[in-house]
Amino acid sequence: MRARPLTLIQDELVDYDKAMERMVDLVGERQRDERPDTLWLLSHPSVYTVGRRTPMEHLPDPSRGIPVIETGRGGQLTYHGPGQLVGYLIVKLGEDQGIVDYVREVELRLVAALGALGLPAERRDTPPGSELLTGVWTTETGRKVISIGMRQSRGVTSHGFALNVDGELEPWHWAVACGMPDVDMTSLQRELGTTSMDEVRTAVAASFEAS
Repeated sequence: MRARPLTLIQDELVDYDKAMERMVDLVGERQRDERPDTLWLLSHPSVYTVGRRTPMEHLPDPSRGIPVIETGRGGQLTYHGPGQLVGYLIVKLGEDQGIVDYVREVELRLVAALGALGLPAERRDTPPGSELLTGVWTTETGRKVISIGMRQSRGVTSHGFALNVDGELEPWHWAVACGMPDVDMTSLQRELGTTSMDEVRTAVAASFEAS
């Protein structure tokens, strides 16, 4: 894996709409070479985000009271909420690397971060004709712990990953996550019994060479 040091931005809870506005600004700055490659770590209040291909039947019942927002990233429905670490990656790719290549790199860096935290994990290849198996799964229990959805515009990536640390998992059951009705979403707390958001932030930043 190539060396790719990133500049780290850290925030706590940021509304999804406000985060998207700032991400657009960050992407524009990177496209104009006004900022270096960047990892932005934060969390969001409860919200479902959906890709353009998300079927209506995968959406949650509106009575749950959690907003649903369409987003420009790849992938299908994802839940964000307190206790989840979101990482937005604003990275200028080389001419020899496309967005799919970079998503594979992101998966491997996150697998390394989880390993450092004591949770064996893996990325998965997608069988022909299946829904994309983008993300990271636990090796021992086969549960999905990280969702990934990204896009590329004028050579610069945006959006990123969502790592379930110690937040509620119930909202995942109210919709069809990642286009996979049978997926079992999990968290570091569920798998390890205890975890610290600060420790997770440190491990993720280290794995992405971000400071």
